[in-house]
Amino acid sequence: MTAQSNAARPASLGPKIGETVERFELEKAWLVDPVSGREGPGEIVVVDGVLESVNWLEGDEAAGVTAAGVVVAPGFFDMHAHFREPGFEDAETVATGSAAAAHGGFTTVALMPNTQPALDEPGVLARIRAASAAGTSPVEVLAYGAVSAGRAGEQLSAMGELADAGVLGYSDDGAPVRTAKLLRSALLYAGMLGLPIVDHAEDLELTAGAEAHEGYVASVMGLAGWPSAGEVQAVSRDLSVLADALADEPRARLHLTHVSTAAALDLVRAAKKAGLPVTCDVTPHHLAFTDEWIAGSRRWAWEAIGADGKALDAWADGALTAGPYDTALRVNPPLSTAEDAAACLAALVDGTADAVATDHAPHTVVDKEVEFGKASNGISGIETALGILLALVDAGKLPLARAVAALTTGPAAVCAASDATRGTSAARPRGLVEGAAADLVVFDRSDGWVVTPESLLSKGKNSPLLGRELPGRVLLTIAGGRLAYEDPDADDSAN
Repeated sequence: MTAQSNAARPASLGPKIGETVERFELEKAWLVDPVSGREGPGEIVVVDGVLESVNWLEGDEAAGVTAAGVVVAPGFFDMHAHFREPGFEDAETVATGSAAAAHGGFTTVALMPNTQPALDEPGVLARIRAASAAGTSPVEVLAYGAVSAGRAGEQLSAMGELADAGVLGYSDDGAPVRTAKLLRSALLYAGMLGLPIVDHAEDLELTAGAEAHEGYVASVMGLAGWPSAGEVQAVSRDLSVLADALADEPRARLHLTHVSTAAALDLVRAAKKAGLPVTCDVTPHHLAFTDEWIAGSRRWAWEAIGADGKALDAWADGALTAGPYDTALRVNPPLSTAEDAAACLAALVDGTADAVATDHAPHTVVDKEVEFGKASNGISGIETALGILLALVDAGKLPLARAVAALTTGPAAVCAASDATRGTSAARPRGLVEGAAADLVVFDRSDGWVVTPESLLSKGKNSPLLGRELPGRVLLTIAGGRLAYEDPDADDSAN
């Protein structure tokens, strides 16, 4: 099967989800390889699940091929997601989460341990792996172990046993590591095991009862405010504890997830310059949405900031085009100002933010269709992440190569330092490597798709983007040489 031009879609491959891709040829596409740092016109051939050849085109052969058409990139790696199994299967399962991931172009996903029971001992990890193996999806499902037993924040989990079982690291996500003393102990122990601590940075005393980012929007909307200090204080604490722990365990490593404020990112930037082994990620929703969305705005964050770098007034600008209090927008940490969103983007561009992680958090209707302040936190976002980043690319705010790197080599670099990743996709280079098992996403930047409950494969339909068209239709996802997702319209556009 061959696509004849950069604008053409691949025809149907034939195999079912989970089956080996016997042969796939794509001519005159735009290739992005974050490992070599190269992008440009090219063609690929996959035979029996292996990326047999990557041919970069030059001269007349490359004529007419642009990054605005069909793009081939390595399969994406989401280093922060929630598939809810075990315990909350009514919101998501490993099977439905894996299908959603493949639809979003992700071939590897790392799950957080806030399941029921919490992933604080190897038996829970075994259940997640069994659920993955029982399905047809080839998306590789990895997981973090809990920092504390039961994620209760009182004593360490069975960290050594979890390391032996193959967790990627440790987190109490959904909540921060409760105390500085516990964090220090966790950093020391995890450092000895060669694994990172992944912390959700939140000062619970400052954020108690909060419903939205503290500021103008929250005041107008009558919502209890979450001060920026709720994140900044926690990041400061974490960095101070890390610096202290390194004196006793130089292998200690800290990753700060879903950092969302300019001041917190400045602290991370300074810590990196000082040589601390700290990394961080930002989410698509903190890059693209602002707190004014809660009031009914639907303009992108970069459209809500003036030439002076200050946030515009959604009420004065007539930007409120949707209903207020959409509970899909209740997230933790909360959506912040346009200035903070711009800081997240700047951190992504300059490398302060190592990766984009979706924080995919599907919920049931029961948990979301309630009063805003009582709704469960989270956006079902693994399927819309690429579209949001491509909207940034289309706006000239983010290079395509950097967007792809933030979804591939960035998260892989954070996770691959762990011994536990050996033999998993997290340890593989996220590049277009000849002779390796094909791990690819093919998407069409000249086409888009409308986000609807029916188009989302996740059980979670809690997205503020419902009804909106996003750029970049995913045509094909191949994970480990096997078919993970294929655009259902592929047959209609076969050559």
